[in-house]
Amino acid sequence: MVELPAEQHLVIRARSHLEQWTNNARTKAYEELFEGDAPILTADELHRLDAFDSQLERHGGDGVWGTDQYGIHTAGATSSDRPLGVVCVYHPHITEDSVLRGGDGIDDETEERLNAALWRYSERVATLIEEELDEFLRQTEG
Repeated sequence: MVELPAEQHLVIRARSHLEQWTNNARTKAYEELFEGDAPILTADELHRLDAFDSQLERHGGDGVWGTDQYGIHTAGATSSDRPLGVVCVYHPHITEDSVLRGGDGIDDETEERLNAALWRYSERVATLIEEELDEFLRQTEG
């Protein structure tokens, strides 16, 4: 049997937690950005995103809130002192011909605001996952 290099073994172990970390981070990022005293979208804009989400789920898709994807990568030869990092590998994005846009006829400005919010949400989720990864790495070292 071939022994895995330590870095590869660490990535495999960390990736086994990725789904749980992602789910927790999505919940927290949603609460931070879309609820509370200073949400980044108006109630109407958030309602539109939720309507897109429901429409996609009814057609067998993952919806808006489940299409973002994240990966754990090795830091490689960067200046970072962390051996692993997190990256958002797919940001949900509404385009003119996107199924997310549908027949709702949203204007370009609304589309841009929704896309900016989805981007910010996905990046916040990635940051929160990375915090979990950092804690995992600290526990692994200790």
